[in-house]
Amino acid sequence: MKILITGGAGFIGSALVRHLIQSTGHSVVNVDKLTYAGNLTSLDSVSASPRYVFEHQDICNAAALERIFAQHQPQAVMHLAAETHVDRSIDGPAAFVHTNLVGTYTLLETARQYWARLPKEDQFSFRFHHISTDEVYGDLANTEDLFTERTPYAPSSPYSASKAGADHLVRAWHRTYGLPVLITNCSNNYGPYHFPEKLIPLIILGALAGRPLPVYGRGEQIRDWLYVEDHARALQRVIEAGTPGETYNIGGHNEQRNIDVVHAICDLLEALAPKHPAGVTRYADLITHVTDRPGHDLRYAIDASKIQTQLGWTPRETFSSGLRKTVQWYLSNPQWLDSLQDARSQGQRLGLSGIGQ
Repeated sequence: MKILITGGAGFIGSALVRHLIQSTGHSVVNVDKLTYAGNLTSLDSVSASPRYVFEHQDICNAAALERIFAQHQPQAVMHLAAETHVDRSIDGPAAFVHTNLVGTYTLLETARQYWARLPKEDQFSFRFHHISTDEVYGDLANTEDLFTERTPYAPSSPYSASKAGADHLVRAWHRTYGLPVLITNCSNNYGPYHFPEKLIPLIILGALAGRPLPVYGRGEQIRDWLYVEDHARALQRVIEAGTPGETYNIGGHNEQRNIDVVHAICDLLEALAPKHPAGVTRYADLITHVTDRPGHDLRYAIDASKIQTQLGWTPRETFSSGLRKTVQWYLSNPQWLDSLQDARSQGQRLGLSGIGQ
């Protein structure tokens, strides 16, 4: 297939693009606005492939999307472009409403109009895959509960509310217009090329620099962690074999308290980077508890049995193996961190946001 991927320069998007180019015969058209978290350096390993094309565009620009669809004639869309950081959504929700809702609407309408003009056999095989989050479900009060595809939506933050709204738009375009859509809701991703405002890369890089390691409250919030390359494999299975109109939850079967994640990173760094920053005796001594953020969900946990039984996907990485790979990658790839500074300079030239923590 030729697949149009939005947000393909971001963390999950770039992992998906690398996987599709390196491990399948699919072609990719990557549409990305290159905001602060988008980094083309993450795609250096595939950027020269004849099956890869980059389009520097905003998904809110209908005219640009119409041109891209007409020029590239995709057979599927995988929609990952989004504002994703909860703290940023609390400080500035307008950008999340604009990108996650208006952008999804614009992409849906452009895709629908393109799809409606296709020959019947191409309409039948076309897919619009919307990649979402488990945060749309809110949190779980009972420690034995799991999010299923039938869990009612109860988003807590401006970010999760905007993603929930996008999910509803996608379902409406399927029910009203017949657009063949797929939705996936995933748990917390981690792995290489992760922008360092998110927990795991923030802790790794903060510890190596000898900075305080901030933990919200007592760090007892529980998340299900999914290695990003496992997620990319799951997304491939859904776009190739998923049933239109269906939702698939994707989880790593790796529930961890935030404080335990931070301690696990510190323990790995003691073994893999035993030379401490000046004035630091143990990495764990840098842990600093800070005031909890508003509306912080206590626990997320995914029931991924549907995608396992219907599509045959299971994660390959345990949390232990995936976290070790992640820490080793950051230790071995300081040049990628340097590229973030280049991205900041590029963002300033383009009038985009700079890099923030």
